[in-house]
Amino acid sequence: MPLHDHVHLRPVTEKDLDQLERLHEDPAEAGDHGFFGFRNPGQLRRRWADGFLSAEGGRLVIAGDDERFVGEVQWHEVMQGPASPCWNIGVSLLTAERGRGYGKEAQRQLAVYLFDHTKVNRVEASTELSNIAEQRALEGAGFTREGVLRGACFRAGTWRDMVLYAVLRSDITPQG
Repeated sequence: MPLHDHVHLRPVTEKDLDQLERLHEDPAEAGDHGFFGFRNPGQLRRRWADGFLSAEGGRLVIAGDDERFVGEVQWHEVMQGPASPCWNIGVSLLTAERGRGYGKEAQRQLAVYLFDHTKVNRVEASTELSNIAEQRALEGAGFTREGVLRGACFRAGTWRDMVLYAVLRSDITPQG
């Protein structure tokens, strides 16, 4: 059975909040490329109460078999010109779920979802130059590598280079 039959995106529910907090607040769970320092405890729960979905961006759960929490995808609006909005997306997976194709499939599904439900022409993502697994996932999801953003991300006391990827509306073929 193809992986995409085992992966889908859904809104965050209250029962997901423990896993979501663990994913962002536990350095071991966030992993080498996902921990950006401790955050205000309870911040995610407070934001969930106000809603994670808006016209400016959102967050969805990556659900596996039996609706189990595998990780999350996020998106927010960025401008590439005075009148040219696009979405910037990100993915976070639980440590035990990495390397199984969930990130690739979730990012592909998110791009399709955003093209289906918003008017943007571009969805972009960036990852650290050293994060080869995420680069492969983005390429497998249909994103094109566009270049390196030098010194663009500060994490763990160091400025790091990022690789920029994007997919355009015309790059996505309808699912049939």
